[in-house]
Amino acid sequence: MSSEFDTLKTWVDEAKRLVFFGGAGVSTESGIPDFRSVDGLYNQKYKYPPEEIISATFFRERPEEFFAFYKEKMLPLGFEPNVTHKVLARWEREGKLSAVVTQNIDGLHQKAGSKNVLELHGSVLRNYCTRCGRSYSAAFVKNSSGIPRCDCGGIVKPDVVLYEESLDSDVMYRAARAISEADVLIVAGTSLTVYPAAGMIAYYRGSRMVLINRDHTPYDNEADLVIHDSLGKVFSAL
Repeated sequence: MSSEFDTLKTWVDEAKRLVFFGGAGVSTESGIPDFRSVDGLYNQKYKYPPEEIISATFFRERPEEFFAFYKEKMLPLGFEPNVTHKVLARWEREGKLSAVVTQNIDGLHQKAGSKNVLELHGSVLRNYCTRCGRSYSAAFVKNSSGIPRCDCGGIVKPDVVLYEESLDSDVMYRAARAISEADVLIVAGTSLTVYPAAGMIAYYRGSRMVLINRDHTPYDNEADLVIHDSLGKVFSAL
């Protein structure tokens, strides 16, 4: 990896508007499971397929079963940022990194100190009553018995994008603008198979797109630099 890493280090050193686009692989080294790997949630056996459970229809029709799965498998409380989160936060403090665009919903980028985090799929840390709009913490949802309910009786829904729901248009716009204005784009820890999020990298107009992932992705041939290695190893060296 030495020549690829040297190139990456040079590009990072020279960057003035670096943008990081990350997926589940960023948080797996903090202990949070992903969805599509061999041991991921999609390859485990449940009463219903996970893709069905975390859909808007399932949430409406079977909220008790939705929350049983969500609290056990998708509410990652108590986890800590890893070296990748911490290095990105440092780059932002140094004025090198302009934005983190993430597909993750765990809030670890903010916990590490990053400020400009664009969460394409929402966050488990934000929850709201579907009837009156009152906000609730993730701990409230986690510790509730059965379906979490507001004082008004409404269901408290996590502010995460479920299947069949659209991504937030304002977040999408801000992410597209940040990526289009970047001089270096680092895409990491993502299979680049989830749309429309994966299509965001098409907004990049520069010539220094770096793809860091353990496995091959559909965009390997379009990147200017590809590193097949763990994020922890790469960012520890940076």
